[in-house]
Amino acid sequence: MTAKDHPFELVEKSIPILGEDEALVKISGCGVCHTDISFWHYGVPTKHELPLVLGHEISGIVEDGPSHLVGKSVIIPAVMPCGDCDLCNAGRSNICQKQQMPGNDFHGGFSTHIVTPSKYLAVVSDSALQGHSLAELAVIADAVSTPYQVMVKSGIHEGDFAIIIGVGGVGIYATQIAKIFGGKVVALDISKDKLDQLTQIGIKDCINTSGMKIKEIKNAVKEKCREIGAPPNRWKIYEMSGTKPGQELAFALMGIASTLSIVGFTMDKLEIRLSNVMAFDANIIGTWGCKPELYADVLKLVSEDKLTIKPFTETFHMSKINEIFQRTLEHKLKKRSVMIPDFENN
Repeated sequence: MTAKDHPFELVEKSIPILGEDEALVKISGCGVCHTDISFWHYGVPTKHELPLVLGHEISGIVEDGPSHLVGKSVIIPAVMPCGDCDLCNAGRSNICQKQQMPGNDFHGGFSTHIVTPSKYLAVVSDSALQGHSLAELAVIADAVSTPYQVMVKSGIHEGDFAIIIGVGGVGIYATQIAKIFGGKVVALDISKDKLDQLTQIGIKDCINTSGMKIKEIKNAVKEKCREIGAPPNRWKIYEMSGTKPGQELAFALMGIASTLSIVGFTMDKLEIRLSNVMAFDANIIGTWGCKPELYADVLKLVSEDKLTIKPFTETFHMSKINEIFQRTLEHKLKKRSVMIPDFENN
């Protein structure tokens, strides 16, 4: 069965009565993520039984709910923890096992409205909206906040050598954030078009790895390290591609006191020698979503024009969702797609 065999359908649903801790948000935009493609095409099960409205990268305006939020422009975090379990109390709320995720645990953002928990809604300031539409900022909910959290977890510092593998819809923001944190950044990808767009954010050190063997790439990365005066050890490596070759390369680049961060996801398995982690006294970390409390930091970077979003997103009317999902599946879109409602009742 292909994705064309199970298209999205337009369904009208009544708005339920809000619970005490819920808000009704009129959706401005909802980004298309690889996770949505996994649910839609690859059969990854959702926690909520089907049928289900997908979409977890959501921005909008609060129409009903807590009085201090009504009328506010908000980002709905992709991961909303319970705030009360052992993981939440240990500072690991992003992986809370009672978390609520739009488009997975409850109806998501490919709609005109959404009923969502209100506790963690991130208010968007007017200054953040000066250079962007609220719809464009929807990608903060995942594509921007996820790499932000992994930069924090990895402990990147001023002058660290930061290697970004894959500069697609998430990696493009990881590259910017690594630079904001003071990293000396080199970006790797097999796509010349994706690497070329980095000039818009001042990233000049890139390596097109298409057709290169791992040993050749390692030599090219070492040469870049020397050219930009980065330390020969303690490298920060960020795997964003979510591909087997990308993850194999990321592990191969790991060296003395390195930190390897896995952000991209693939079902493919790798054959690696874990003893390298011991021998290099290295770290490997994963990351899931982003803690709600970090969203304010991300929005501040946007409002201060330190983080650029607009050139790397493209909006489409939600009535085109089947076409956009198919084109996303076929890797025919260069930018992060954001679906915006265009129905008569919006």
